Amino acid sequence: MSSFAAEDMHINLGKWTEAELGNIMREASLIEDAGSRIEFISDFFIGLEYKESTLLGNSSTAEVFVINFSGVDCFTFIDYIEAMRLSDSFESFLRNLKQVRYLKGSVSFKNRKHFFTDWAEYAPSSVDDLTIQIGGGKVKSIAKAMNLKENGTSLLPGLGSFHRTINYIASEDANNSVLRKLKTGDYAGIYSPMPGLDVSHVGIIIRDQDTLSLRHASSDRRSRKVVDQELNEYISGSPGLIILRPRDNPL
Repeated sequence: MSSFAAEDMHINLGKWTEAELGNIMREASLIEDAGSRIEFISDFFIGLEYKESTLLGNSSTAEVFVINFSGVDCFTFIDYIEAMRLSDSFESFLRNLKQVRYLKGSVSFKNRKHFFTDWAEYAPSSVDDLTIQIGGGKVKSIAKAMNLKENGTSLLPGLGSFHRTINYIASEDANNSVLRKLKTGDYAGIYSPMPGLDVSHVGIIIRDQDTLSLRHASSDRRSRKVVDQELNEYISGSPGLIILRPRDNPL
């Protein structure tokens, strides 16, 4: 890790050692299918504690490059999984995490990909937004001023606002013909109608034949850990879904 020694970093490997994480990634790298690789890696995270606000940096405090496996929130969970599935060693994981988390891999609060749809919006990207293809004629589109609350203030102080069209599949339209197009390893965002925001929660689709689950870091007080939850149960009553699919040959 000598090439990273000069950076401001914070590493907490939790219950794993660097060697153990490296072994997981090396074994996963032999799995050709991106979705199967994501399922394999994320299996190791089942039961991991939910922990929010583990990243360090804001508009007035310098960003720190954080790797914290002692606990994850919904976004850092998929952040780590996506970087790990692109890697075959711990050192390559550090490089890939920068690319997944930050624009152009440049560590700063301003460059952090704060929004789920950022993953597909900015090159280089390892995922594609397949919401329209999966939802077909059921997809709804809305133009949003991202990071701008209804009262004109910022959701994330210190960052500007920008316009983006958000496509989502309304939950009432997520019927069997739509759901059967979902694959293991798809990243699912729960669409948020809140001004300035694209999603309120994220997770990973896991398919077991005709059964679909959402693997996610749950903040629910009854669990507070990474769990698998039946997808229909989770999205019932929610506004809808945004789907990002990992590329087999990314970046």
